[in-house]
Amino acid sequence: MATKLPKVPVVVVGMGWAGGIISAELTKAGIPVVGIERGKERKTEDYLMGHDELRFQHRTELMQDLSKETITHRNTLNMRALPMRNYGTFIVGDGLGGAGSHWNGQTYRFLPYDFEIKTLTEQKYGPNKIAPEYTIQDWGITYDEMEPYYDTFEKMAGISGETVELYGKRANPYPTGPMLKTPVLEVFEKATTSLGYKPYMVPSANLSEAYTNPDGISRAACQYCAYCENFGCEYGAKADPVVTVIPVAKETGKLETRTHSNVLRLTKDGNRATGVIYVNTITGEEFEQPADVVVVASYVFNNARLLLNSGIGTPYNPETGKGTIGKNYAYQVSSGFTTAFFKDREFNLYAGAGALGIEIPEFTGDNFDHSDLNFIHGSGIRMFQYGARPIANNVVPSGTPSWGAEFKSESIRWANSFLKIASQGSSMPHKNNYLDLDPEFKDAYGMPLLRMTYDYTDQDRELVKYMAGVTSKIAEEMGADIIDTVSEQAPFNVNKDTNTHNTGGVIMGADPATSAVNSYLQMWEAENVFVVGASAFPHNSNFNPTGTLGALSYRAAEGIQTYLKQGGLLV
Repeated sequence: MATKLPKVPVVVVGMGWAGGIISAELTKAGIPVVGIERGKERKTEDYLMGHDELRFQHRTELMQDLSKETITHRNTLNMRALPMRNYGTFIVGDGLGGAGSHWNGQTYRFLPYDFEIKTLTEQKYGPNKIAPEYTIQDWGITYDEMEPYYDTFEKMAGISGETVELYGKRANPYPTGPMLKTPVLEVFEKATTSLGYKPYMVPSANLSEAYTNPDGISRAACQYCAYCENFGCEYGAKADPVVTVIPVAKETGKLETRTHSNVLRLTKDGNRATGVIYVNTITGEEFEQPADVVVVASYVFNNARLLLNSGIGTPYNPETGKGTIGKNYAYQVSSGFTTAFFKDREFNLYAGAGALGIEIPEFTGDNFDHSDLNFIHGSGIRMFQYGARPIANNVVPSGTPSWGAEFKSESIRWANSFLKIASQGSSMPHKNNYLDLDPEFKDAYGMPLLRMTYDYTDQDRELVKYMAGVTSKIAEEMGADIIDTVSEQAPFNVNKDTNTHNTGGVIMGADPATSAVNSYLQMWEAENVFVVGASAFPHNSNFNPTGTLGALSYRAAEGIQTYLKQGGLLV
């Protein structure tokens, strides 16, 4: 029997970027919030001298323990799903800050095209451009409506960047200038410029200079130490909920955080949520936290799983196309990249930062003509200098043995003489790519695991082939001696694929029949539940999702305040 606690105005499940922003905005408005986080408390001091590749990258200390809670995966509906047992692909954060503590910091806006993708695609290419098996839809909001929220997020996080002409209009420039352009990035810049493209420095949450944000939070500049992804930042230079929004919420005295607390399900009465049930992961005690508003702001998978385990919303059925919870799960494609090897050139690959990169905009979204192509949308063609780390850095030309004396000598031969031209492609939703509850496997608390049914589609494979031609041409222009291009998209493997960006499952839109939440991320079927995060994306763009997640979180916080005052579904 769960111990019932006193009722609160708002309970927030998950204290990453979404939960942190919601908590900060509500508490600044004087609204008490209880924030529940299944992991432990974290602060910048925890990462001092934390450049431990084995501990954080390979043993994934900041991530969810897959022996206690994971997902299952199958490629098709007629396969048996099996649990994901290691982090070969996406990594799920655990603890205060969530994925916002271990991310790289690449902070793009989605394109105007993204938010009205179905309408704009059909207007330009006709109604037959989108095949019926692709469940592509508009988002129920436009870029112009999103722009102020993007601006707010970027000012809070201190995003470092430069304006790009082919992207949407901006009310303001980035609050800080772009990061340093290194010799590595200059190689890409020279080659792409000579090919007629317009390279730009990637917008970065790794501060290019010292910065104080509108909430009075001051942070130091990036030191280019190369320990960003999978690591917390010991300098506080990387924007992280723990050093930005959560301290602001705590300073109000209106936020109570409960760590080591894993929410199992939402409680409900009819079509309204009444609170949450959570377990203290240290003592095993169960508690019921009643609330007027429940904000589900955990990771993509857990957002959908909590609703499904709680019986809130209508589960998606791929056979009928009806229902919305679990619909339009989307990933991203990373094949189509090229590795360029140089026999007589060496680069300093061991310094860097998670968002130290350069990119061209010409192949993103609908910035190029798709009339004669068997896909829509595009890829970010980019080069990053993350900073190579010694344990996992063994890049060799294709055809090299994967072990033995030749592998060792070739690893040394090319250790500082290769560059990667990456392609990060969009992911369009398909009727058979979705999330539901696994009928067989359960977590450590006896709750059904989330089951992912997902594989790459013809759309993905065609996009990869096209982008492979682009990246290989850039490598040629760079003067590479050996060019290795991955031009075919293999079937999805949950234990090997390496893109970390998951979206969908609780998608937004203007129609309750095809979407789970409205443009304020308020559930159509349970008006006092707001589901905040990348789970709201109806498709995945070619850009990293955090900037859009942050913008939507600010809009949701605005909607929650309105709902607390007047109730009802927001328009």
